[in-house]
Amino acid sequence: WDLRQAPAHEGVRGLVRDLNRLYREKPALHARDCEAEGFAWLVVDDAERSVFAWLRQAPGAAPVAVVCNMTPALHTGYRLPLPHDGEWAEVLNSDAQAYGGSGQGNLGAVKAQHGAASVTLPPLSTIMLEYTG
Repeated sequence: WDLRQAPAHEGVRGLVRDLNRLYREKPALHARDCEAEGFAWLVVDDAERSVFAWLRQAPGAAPVAVVCNMTPALHTGYRLPLPHDGEWAEVLNSDAQAYGGSGQGNLGAVKAQHGAASVTLPPLSTIMLEYTG
């Protein structure tokens, strides 16, 4: 238990806590786990920047985009395809300072226009964006 006093350990504990909370609260993340309609690729072929992105969705629930940057490089202005124009709230950023990260991100939200949004992808991180309209 004394390891909880170390910021890095407490950061990981906080991230796991928040991931569990999001999974419970966001039906798009769990309602169609075993159905193909609950999942759609957004980015599957960006080998140059090692980015993967997918959409989780469920009837009556706001969709959630999950975006992973697998490199230690910060990607700013990354063009992320999104299925709905409008605002997408950043509901999780694994690079948040609270988790021991650098704090890079999207200041809480991004705006999609013409089927895409310009996003900041922190290094070695995952962000989740929920459509809010």
